[in-house]
Amino acid sequence: MKPVNKNDRIMVHVEDLTHDGAGVAKVDGYPLFIPGALPGEDVLVHVLKTLKSYGFAKLIEIQQASPFRVTAPCPVFDTCGGCQIQHLSYEGQMTFKQKLVRDAITRIGKLPDVPVHPVKGMEDPWRYRNKSQIPFGTQNGKVVAGFYQPRSHDIADTDICLIQTPEAEAIMVSLKKNLAELGIEPYEEATHRGMLRHVVVRKARATGEIMVVLVTKKKKFSQAARAIELIQATVPEVTSIVQNINSEKTNVIFGDETLTLWGKDVIEDQIGDVRFEISARSFYQINPEQTEVLYGQALQYAQLTGNETVIDAYCGIGTISLFLAQRAKFVMGVEIVPQAIEDAKRNAELNGLSNTLFEAGPAEQVIPRWYKEGKKADVLVVDPPRKGCDEQLLRTILKQRPTRVVYVSCNPATLARDLRLLEDGGYRTKEVQPVDMFPQSTHCEAVAWLELA
Repeated sequence: MKPVNKNDRIMVHVEDLTHDGAGVAKVDGYPLFIPGALPGEDVLVHVLKTLKSYGFAKLIEIQQASPFRVTAPCPVFDTCGGCQIQHLSYEGQMTFKQKLVRDAITRIGKLPDVPVHPVKGMEDPWRYRNKSQIPFGTQNGKVVAGFYQPRSHDIADTDICLIQTPEAEAIMVSLKKNLAELGIEPYEEATHRGMLRHVVVRKARATGEIMVVLVTKKKKFSQAARAIELIQATVPEVTSIVQNINSEKTNVIFGDETLTLWGKDVIEDQIGDVRFEISARSFYQINPEQTEVLYGQALQYAQLTGNETVIDAYCGIGTISLFLAQRAKFVMGVEIVPQAIEDAKRNAELNGLSNTLFEAGPAEQVIPRWYKEGKKADVLVVDPPRKGCDEQLLRTILKQRPTRVVYVSCNPATLARDLRLLEDGGYRTKEVQPVDMFPQSTHCEAVAWLELA
């Protein structure tokens, strides 16, 4: 029998946070998830829903607040899904994220003795995003733009976002105010009507170059000239304005076709000493300041002397590969997206790094073939998506046994799962270093260092 029922009002003590930032309290061992509550707090809650093993409750009153509780500065924090923990001080966020990674490594990876270091955070954890993906729509006949509400595609309308650049904010506000005058109808996902789906703004930290991508339902865009004029008047520093066409009934942001409306096809940025050309659909880390920290950590764990051959699985546009190529004898990168590989080749040429090879295809298929061709790695670097490494790739690593593996992860749970499999196959995890790439959110990147036992 459950110890609580729907509509109960009870006092509880919050013990922990979930991966999405909800407080966790236990009533006779039965977990209640409470959005807005923080560990260490005594709170009055209203029970909303009870399932067999856990329930959900609404925070009514905080009787004893956490010393790490702060007032969230964002006016739409309670409705926007972009940031989950603005109400937690940055010191508290660092503590939470270290525990998040350590708990995953211990509970899922069964590796309680692996050191998980304090999180490497930012001095100023605001305005860090170099890419903003802003949905447009209508609510009650009014044009809205902002970010999606949690677990929905309803837009939290706002003129302010404290984690994106001021330029992205200004473009969002200007377009929102002037769409009707421009004759551009916002897209409605439910009915598949309208024209403007998203506006994506990218800013290069090193050069200051800015790209604006207008994602439209149709290719024919008769209002393009007026939209360009408005964007240029709003942010004169813009160097590229691009149209991406997505005519599908989907919540995927980009379509397959991209046209340059004005200016350059790409913007250029720099991480450390390595320059990158970034196109509209290029994958590029969101937080440029912390990207240098993250890649620096990967380079440190790779322990390159200049004599090693390195394989970079999931190489994207070559960001980590080219960082490593400065210190390695040779670097081979593989990525399933052909356009990303073309970008990687171009970026290698841009930096005069001829000790690289890039190939498009699934890592779990390309890397075994490389080994059969005699292209073996001393060090293997993986930076997979949130789902972690493909099982076949992990089997390849265990079969080919590179001396060192550096695992860059955006999901502590799948990192821990994959570390367990590599440990069972003969590797030893030396240490894990979390890096805060996404302040104010619950997401945390981590870099793991593995050696053959």
